[in-house]
Amino acid sequence: MKLLLTFSTVILLMLSGCGDNDAARGDKNTPGYAATVFFDALYNKKDMELALSRSTPRMGRIMRSYGTPSQFARNLVNMQYDQVTIEVDMTNQSLREQYGNEARINLIFTGMLHGEQVDDMRSVQLIRRKGEWYVDKINADPFAR
Repeated sequence: MKLLLTFSTVILLMLSGCGDNDAARGDKNTPGYAATVFFDALYNKKDMELALSRSTPRMGRIMRSYGTPSQFARNLVNMQYDQVTIEVDMTNQSLREQYGNEARINLIFTGMLHGEQVDDMRSVQLIRRKGEWYVDKINADPFAR
């Protein structure tokens, strides 16, 4: 599935796997920032502890049961990448939910796997606790078989 992104797609955050600096940019108090840090930790940094720090205890238990970030990403998220760029999809403008304690964010993944470009999209649900956003659920891919 190829996603066509136009310039009118407003991008709040963008991740690049290059460098050791925190790749997420934007307001650190948003659910989009937390979600991109979570997936950047899984796919680019391969750092389970960093991903766990951005997840709820419920999500953390599920992640630990898979053992490694790559096993979790392959089996539960159902996406694989050698390197990926992650963007928050702002086209539906539903981010106003972020002012409550729950948010649903759509993320666009563009990356490479075995030399081929792979584009995908996922929706995640986040919860705010004590002013911080945490990934609580990764919604099932509606286009998966």
